[in-house]
Parts: sequence; C-alpha cells; structure tokens
Amino acid sequence: MKAPAWTEDELVLAGALVVKNGWRELRTGDHEVQELSELLRSLPIHPAGALALPGFRSPDSVSRKTTDFATNHPGYSGGRTRCGRPTLRMIEAFLDREAEMLAAASAIEEGIGSGQLQQYAPQPDEVDEAGFVAIEGRLLVRQALVRERNPKLRRLKIKQMKSTGKALRCEVCGFDFARTYGDIGNGYIEVHHVTPLHAAGPSETSLDGLACLCANCHRMCHRISPGTSWRTPEELRELMDTPGRE
Repeated sequence: MKAPAWTEDELVLAGALVVKNGWRELRTGDHEVQELSELLRSLPIHPAGALALPGFRSPDSVSRKTTDFATNHPGYSGGRTRCGRPTLRMIEAFLDREAEMLAAASAIEEGIGSGQLQQYAPQPDEVDEAGFVAIEGRLLVRQALVRERNPKLRRLKIKQMKSTGKALRCEVCGFDFARTYGDIGNGYIEVHHVTPLHAAGPSETSLDGLACLCANCHRMCHRISPGTSWRTPEELRELMDTPGRE
C-alpha cells in the first residue's frame, strides 16, 4: 500500500502550525510536531492500513511538511523544497485569509478532540465533479453538509420564515417550489449556513445565520473551485448580477 498523499485537512493543520511559528519550520523533536503527528494519525480520512505504514505521518514527515510551507513562502530567501500543488495552494490560502484558515484549523482540532468529526459519515458533496476538495478541509465540508441536511434544522428555519410573513422562496434567485411544482413543492426549501461553521466560530446554530435556498443556489454556495471553498448567498447573488454574464 502506497502512503496516502496529504489531504487538505492535514495541510490546514500543518500550515497553521507554521503560521503560528512565524512561518518558520519546526523540527522533529518539537513538542508541537509530536502532537500534530498524533492528531494526523487520528483523522478519520485514511484507510486503516495507512497506520501500519512505516513513517506514516510520523514526526519526521510532519517536520518535513512544515519545511515545505516555510521554504515556499514568498519571503523566504533560501532554497525551496519541492512540494505539490496542494501545498502551494494552501500557502496561498493562509497568505490571503490567515484568520479564516487558522479558525478552520482550530475547528478541525476541536472536532477531532471532542470526537464530533468522527461521527459524521462521508457526504457525496465533499468533492465536486471536477475533483476539487475544500481548501479548509473535507471534514469541515462534511460537518456543514450533515448539519444542513438535519430535518429538524430545516423545519425550525421554515417555521421562522412563516412567522415573519416572508414567502418561502430562494433568497438568492427567488425560486418558489410551490409556484413551479404545485402542491408537491409546497413547504419545500433547502437550508444553508450563511457563514461556514468554522468561520462563524464555536457557537450554537442561529436561525438568523441560515438562509433558505433552492437546490441550485445551495449547490453553487458550496461549489468548490481552486482557492474558493464556499460563498455566501449575497456573494452568489452578486455573481448572478454581474454585468455581461450570459
């Protein structure tokens, strides 16, 4: 069995370690490297056989990955180590939105520590049809998708919408299931977290932090592209209103 490539989740955690260390590499004997090695080996994203592979996410391999991050930083003046495109993309993500990426790392650490992320089954939308995975990590996408598919959450949001007298239609494009499909579409809508759970910070889900979307707009908010893992309904609406868009 070949050693699995580093996943987005693992790169988030390694990148956060380097950023917190002032974009400097960490050595094998560093306490933080030892802890990260143990955490990576506990992530529920690799086949069981990976743990038996020599050196799999060992302190040596973690230290080497921190070297990749440090030496490929634009401000590094020495020789750069060779690393793959996923690592370079993650470096760009930390440079562009450091606070959000550090929050993502904290969310993964807290989720694994509490056992919460291990409870979520894989979801079909973790990877889009182009093969991209979320720059913040597949586990966080999995968590968001599971929560948004929670029937109780959807019922509560719909109840709130009805109590305010607002029509139950997509908040981005205005699509109304009942108007289009008749009785079969009555009361149907999908629910979406306006801001990803890790970016919103650790808190109970607020109904005001949810949006009612049609299936198409919901998928577009989650659609992953290089460097972009999510977009708010407002940002999606702006894309739709962009002049010259056919």
